[in-house]
Amino acid sequence: MKYYSGLDVSLKETFISIVDEKGKIVKEEVVASESDAIAKCLLDQDKRYEVIGIESGQLSISMCKELRSFGLPVVCVDARHMAAALSARINKNDKNDARGIAQMMRVGLYKEVLVKSDESCQIKVALGSRRQLICSKQQIVGTIRGLLKIHGIKLGKRSKFETFALRIQETINNVDEISRSSIEALLHSLKTIEESIRKLDKILSEQGRKDEDCKLLTTVPGVGVIVAMTYKAAIDDPYRFETSYTVGAYMGLSPRQYASGEVDRHGSISKMGPMECRSMLYEAAQVLLTISRKNFKLRSWGLKLAKKKG
Repeated sequence: MKYYSGLDVSLKETFISIVDEKGKIVKEEVVASESDAIAKCLLDQDKRYEVIGIESGQLSISMCKELRSFGLPVVCVDARHMAAALSARINKNDKNDARGIAQMMRVGLYKEVLVKSDESCQIKVALGSRRQLICSKQQIVGTIRGLLKIHGIKLGKRSKFETFALRIQETINNVDEISRSSIEALLHSLKTIEESIRKLDKILSEQGRKDEDCKLLTTVPGVGVIVAMTYKAAIDDPYRFETSYTVGAYMGLSPRQYASGEVDRHGSISKMGPMECRSMLYEAAQVLLTISRKNFKLRSWGLKLAKKKG
């Protein structure tokens, strides 16, 4: 007989539900959210599993990889799609979620999510760290500007970090000691963050120069190493897309549609999928349209579209 399992994974505990091919519950158990404990529980049942489902989440990538190493047929399923399928249930709890996932795996009503490769995960960690540092840098710069305005000091337009830091150091000499010490503390943090950003930029640049796909992507006007690395990390396995047209939909760049009867409305882009990659592509498009001076079909089409849409 064939068996199916659903795992509802939380930070501390995982609820396991196992059903047979007729939908009858065979086993239910709560174990620690550790791959060893989950694998032991599943393997101790001595069942032939057709598929085991885990909802996409923070722990799903590592959990899927580790459970697969035990020989278990684990798939990562789209949590948003699964939530919609289980929304008809009156009572929501971990037990019912695990049961629902197991039943959806049995009848095949799930949408599989790609478990990213180790290389892609490494790039995503570096890019995520860089993104957080840049956000922190922008917040501190804004804070410094705001605090100096209390003393009537306006720093003016943005400039390179060294020039900006020197300008701050010169302007705070005439303020009181408490304000000067406070701004210097922020400036020290800003210098540390700037050094960390440059370090990560160097790591990503070196990785990009070694990667043939990234080198090819950077030949496109407006696309730099960071954009190329972000795009590659998001795509990971290009062969999972049947055609190149589906990549746009995956990135959330295709328009929303509502069609029912005689009504057929098309809205703005769906904005689904990887937000960071979509943001990077937007930045690359801005560079292509405003900074690049080469004339080619893509830029001409973009300028014409910008003029039409605004």
